[in-house]
Amino acid sequence: MRVSRLMLVTLRDVPADAEIASHQLLLRGGYIRRVTSGIYAYLPLMWRVLRKITAIVQEEMDATGALETLLPQLQPAELWRRSGRWQGYTAGEGLMFHLEDRQGRELGLGPTHEEVITSLAGDLLRSYRQLPVTLYQIQSKFRDEIRPRFGLMRGREFIMKDAYSFHACEADLAMTYTAMDEAYQRIFSRCGLETVAVEADSGAIGGASSQEFMVTADAGEDLILISGDGLYAANQEKAVSHPPKAIPLLASKAALLDTPEQGTIETLCTAQGLVPSQVVKVLVMLARIEDGELQPVLVSIRGDQQLNEVKLINALSRELNKGVLDVAPISADQISAQKLEAWPFGAMGPDLDDALLSEATSWTKHFLRLADRTATELNCFVCGANQNNQHRIGMTWSKLGEVPKSVDLRKSQAGDRCIHDSSQILEERRGIEVGHIFQLGRKYSEALEACFTNDKGTQEPFWMGCYGIGISRLAQAAVEQHHDEAGMNWPLAIAPFEVIIVVANIQDEVQQKLAEQLYSKLQAADIEALLDDRTERAGVKFKDADLIGIPWRVVVGRDAAKGQVELIQRSSRKVQILSATQAFTALVQEIAANQNTRV
Repeated sequence: MRVSRLMLVTLRDVPADAEIASHQLLLRGGYIRRVTSGIYAYLPLMWRVLRKITAIVQEEMDATGALETLLPQLQPAELWRRSGRWQGYTAGEGLMFHLEDRQGRELGLGPTHEEVITSLAGDLLRSYRQLPVTLYQIQSKFRDEIRPRFGLMRGREFIMKDAYSFHACEADLAMTYTAMDEAYQRIFSRCGLETVAVEADSGAIGGASSQEFMVTADAGEDLILISGDGLYAANQEKAVSHPPKAIPLLASKAALLDTPEQGTIETLCTAQGLVPSQVVKVLVMLARIEDGELQPVLVSIRGDQQLNEVKLINALSRELNKGVLDVAPISADQISAQKLEAWPFGAMGPDLDDALLSEATSWTKHFLRLADRTATELNCFVCGANQNNQHRIGMTWSKLGEVPKSVDLRKSQAGDRCIHDSSQILEERRGIEVGHIFQLGRKYSEALEACFTNDKGTQEPFWMGCYGIGISRLAQAAVEQHHDEAGMNWPLAIAPFEVIIVVANIQDEVQQKLAEQLYSKLQAADIEALLDDRTERAGVKFKDADLIGIPWRVVVGRDAAKGQVELIQRSSRKVQILSATQAFTALVQEIAANQNTRV
């Protein structure tokens, strides 16, 4: 390919809406172009990268025995209603683009395909003799992100590989889950990425077990907690740990404290000579349930700890045996809108009276009460007195009456001691999620009544797994992990071209002739070469070559008359002065040594 025919338009200035390096470089390098918020066109260079990533994914998926298919992007609402997810994905701040056709039938643009594939499996897979089966597809997905940002990292349209497996028993599902774990590690390694596999929350997809694959990068949106010995890793939504020990509160008896203008942990502790671990703080939250119910929740947690809302949603879902869409703090304005008397914010205790909800117009009229273990393990503590500007000291759970249900609701933090080995300390890193695998169990097969006949001749639901890779996200993550101040530095396996030949002066016949000869030889050797034949100044070409990040560069310049060129490796900046023949031989050997085939 010749640069003059590539439609290459590079930018010198950083686009104003690009916040992280990879997004900036992909725009500046002419790989992508923004069409509207969260929607990008993949230009020729980027499409070559995506095709290479896709080929690696297909090769590894095919090697596991998975079958490639293509599922419809438009999905009927009825399937999603049967699984119980339509309301959660479309109502309020739901992620699904949805519409009505001319007959008034509701449809959604697929952000994921569990419902469609499960329905098809129920029709096509009748007997245990047909199992296991894994189907996968690679196509565009759609999510109505509240705040699209970071280019391809969080877009509204993106390319994804998703796979779904169907099994006769849980043990067989576990075997495929392990096989997918291994395949994913090979995929990311072949793409030149360093990834960390971490325990993860299953989120809206559901299921018992899940694992994320994270590309470690400073710009990562996800916080990863990793033990010093490397034996434990989880994202913060899922991580568990031992909290710091509380400092005991020595109080001989319960007493009221006047606490004017002491409605925060910080002001209370400063004024009363306390430390946060001696206080039980109470958070009042509103949970939005799949069936439309609005449930007020009281959460008790030790004063030095932070609430993990994902853990709270999961705990509420278990407690209510219903899907919980989200939780958020209740505000004074919301209380007023419910026609309720003002609540004592900043002075609430775990025993806040349900009577406060008796006149609520649209909320459930009782609190669901949960407490983090850091709170229930306190023998003596300070808490709100349920009256403005008053707290209680020397309190115990027995004095308060019934102890709320004790669950893990806290955010684990860097510096916490590890569960598997208390001598190990959690360390913090940032990560970009590029893959996620789930053991779904029977959630979708039961909801959609997708069954097979087992070896005893009876009907039972499939055991299912789900396995996703963000193809377009992976491409940008590679840039985030492989770049420098001058531009991108693509891993060879997914680079749009393997070699770029830069002709310093295209008007010089000797340089042009030597470059054309080398270009023809590389093409004949099946090496993907890009020839910069533009009439631009040499400095412009060198900057563009650095920016677009082709792994190997051959510069044909003043020494062309002697048959010599410069061979430069983009990653190391190593420069060799070689004859054109030597440079060709070196490139053939280097690229052959890094051939990206399955191990």
